[in-house]
Amino acid sequence: MKKMRQFLSVSILLILVLFSPVRAGAATFNIDFEPNCAAIELVNLDTDTVVYQKNANERREPASTTKIMTFIVASEQIKDLEGTKITITKEVMDTLLGTGSSMSNIKVGDELTALQLMNCMLVPSGNDAALFLADYVGKGDIDAFVDMMNAKAKELGCTGTHFTNPHGLHDENHYTTAHDLYLMTKYAMTLPHFTEITSQARASYKPVGGPETGTLRTLSTTNLLIDKNTGSQYYYQYARGIKTGHTDESGYCLVSSATAEGYSYLCIALGAPSVDANGKQIKTRGELVDTKKLYQWAFKNLELKNILNSEESIGEVKLKDAWNKDKLLLVAEKDYSAMLPMNVSASSVIVTKNVPDAVTAPVKKGQVIGTATLSYANQKLTTVNLVAAESVERSELLHSANTVKAIFTSVWFIVIAAVIVLLVIIYIILALIYNRKKKNLRRVKKYRKM
Repeated sequence: MKKMRQFLSVSILLILVLFSPVRAGAATFNIDFEPNCAAIELVNLDTDTVVYQKNANERREPASTTKIMTFIVASEQIKDLEGTKITITKEVMDTLLGTGSSMSNIKVGDELTALQLMNCMLVPSGNDAALFLADYVGKGDIDAFVDMMNAKAKELGCTGTHFTNPHGLHDENHYTTAHDLYLMTKYAMTLPHFTEITSQARASYKPVGGPETGTLRTLSTTNLLIDKNTGSQYYYQYARGIKTGHTDESGYCLVSSATAEGYSYLCIALGAPSVDANGKQIKTRGELVDTKKLYQWAFKNLELKNILNSEESIGEVKLKDAWNKDKLLLVAEKDYSAMLPMNVSASSVIVTKNVPDAVTAPVKKGQVIGTATLSYANQKLTTVNLVAAESVERSELLHSANTVKAIFTSVWFIVIAAVIVLLVIIYIILALIYNRKKKNLRRVKKYRKM
């Protein structure tokens, strides 16, 4: 029974190890400036490694960066984005009156494709476009669309997110985190049209129906990071998109990506102040400043270093039931590289192994034996599987001998043997006592006859 419990425990452990995803950890390196934003996360997309964080799991209002999730849901629910036509109605448009919304200047009576509305939503940050996409997908029920947004956020692994609308207008129950927004954006970047739309500084379209059918309209981005003409000191040539956001309550927000020097990064910057302590408007756009500086710092100071090679042994474990072999070599399941400061050696990464005291043959090459946690400067980088470097057959002779040995050295066997010995001793003592009494009884009978 004990061996069965041990077998089940080991089996469950192996299943958990085999199916647990390898996750990159946060290696928040020191940067050379103090950020303006309340929350930031910078992730290297090549390795899916967080290289800088500040309050990344703190709940923040996302403002119009909400539209990233609006795009995701609309994109997955509308099968033909270019062929689906949506009519702009006064009833829906009027729900934005008095909200101070950013608008894309679509007009009542227009007939636009879903893809055109996505451009209107993401380039000039049109709340009107976001609302009409939500109304169409929700079949007239905006709340139904918002439910889809929350369900999708949960599906993507977001744990600090709750949406109440599709555009990002202020609501105390409308919030996310920098890390959750990273998860959403990373997913959105895998969907058709998203990167193409969000990388545009200018876009144009013609309504496909309505009073102004065929009239050319131009859209201008709100993202000064990618606008060469109006971005001035904020423009960054390596930046690509993605989405701005701002309300008085949220402060300035920006989700963006950048590619240079062979590396790609995604930056989430939330809550840069828009007013000072006296309520006066702050002229400096802190989210743009922080984002640009973080990219410059990362490209200048970090590089990809090979940490583990799947062909090289990184340890061994005791091996049982194998002929003429008592150690099993372990290797990483796959190569692993990490973003580290350029002046840091790969050998500075500490590898902490978590493996059993011993394994029993047979063992197959590539079989997961344990894990290794990689860390740098007391910060976890990732956890990788450790696997057998070779296949090893079981020796039936040794297996039988070890089984017999295990039986004879087991606690239960020793206890049972001790009980048997004790019973034998008791039996012998009782037998001796009985025999002595029997002899004494015979002597008494013999004396009486005399």
